[in-house]
Amino acid sequence: MLSAAHKAIVTATVPLLETGGEALTTHFYRILLDEHPEVRPLFNQANQVSGEQPRALANGVLMYAKNIDRLEALGDLATQIVQKHVALQILPEHYPIVGACLLRAIREVLGAEVATDAVIEAWAAAYGQLADILIGTEAAEYDRKAAAPGGWRGGRAFRVARKEAESAEITSFYLEPVDGQPVLDFAPGQYIGLRLDVNGQEARRNYSLSAAPNGRSYRISVKREPGGLVSTHLHDQVQVGSVVELFPPSGGFTLADAERPLVLISGGVGITPTLAMLETALARTPQRPVRFIHCARSHKVHAFRRAIDALAHQHPQFERFYCYDEAPAADDVEVAPHAVGRINAASLAQWLPAAAEGVRDIDAYFLGPKPFMQQVQRSLRTLGVPDRQVRYEFFGPASALE
Repeated sequence: MLSAAHKAIVTATVPLLETGGEALTTHFYRILLDEHPEVRPLFNQANQVSGEQPRALANGVLMYAKNIDRLEALGDLATQIVQKHVALQILPEHYPIVGACLLRAIREVLGAEVATDAVIEAWAAAYGQLADILIGTEAAEYDRKAAAPGGWRGGRAFRVARKEAESAEITSFYLEPVDGQPVLDFAPGQYIGLRLDVNGQEARRNYSLSAAPNGRSYRISVKREPGGLVSTHLHDQVQVGSVVELFPPSGGFTLADAERPLVLISGGVGITPTLAMLETALARTPQRPVRFIHCARSHKVHAFRRAIDALAHQHPQFERFYCYDEAPAADDVEVAPHAVGRINAASLAQWLPAAAEGVRDIDAYFLGPKPFMQQVQRSLRTLGVPDRQVRYEFFGPASALE
């Protein structure tokens, strides 16, 4: 049980986490993945190499330590963790493995003089509290998804009914359940977990659902990442008729019902969840003004442009704007963007609904590479969009923009 004395010790370690948290979590992952091969499929190794996973965990551990007395202050971070865990099917038996490796990393990185028996005991109690909260919340989510119409628990076999290239880098996979039964409904913006056998090794990944829910099938649209183990396998080896295993849809980055103007901003493959949001918004609230802003390196890697253009012709309340890093040839007017260069406050100011008394009363959703998202967040603030009306999601480990 986590006592007041334990909380005081955990809080006292915050300065150490602020300066050395990433070194600690990097060592933690080295122990975990080297000594426990059974959990390797739960982690994208590319995020280990880039350092993104250790940084995200360090931030999460730090936030937990800072808010040990008021866990409600963790807000969206806790929700993101639960949703990612459910999408990958993290189970109660995984938590003791992670806990033992984390405590060992604390002892080995901080040293016995700092990581005393009292410190280890306090962190063991703190981890136990967090694990109990996550296990309980995740169990409720598993039960809810299994009991819902079209729902299921664990993996379910889906067949690739159609495979379609959307750009030079992105391919869509249309997935239908092998059992022929209905599929679980989802909120636009959510993702599914995918389990594959890649070269004899199990791998799990999350992919955004890129089409509005229909109760019969799912669509994911996957970018071929340079050196990407799973994305390369999907593009090259998974064909029409192939069977893959899916976990139920999850995710907290979802389209909320509202009447104020909707703005969807995406960069690169970040377009995928905004497509489901766009289709749903146009069908659900036909009078709601919608602006769709997409950024890509060039027209060659711009996926879904024809589909978006077609929607714009069908819905007068819908406007779309494209921004490319590279300009097309001067005579290629059919693929000309609305702007060339990186998105910024000046370009957004032209495309967002006008401000009234310095405030732009819109709902903004954005997703893309982290530098892109940081620029969009800064620009939206500069242009008077209230923070409470701005939502975003990360591909990969939950991270912080600021």
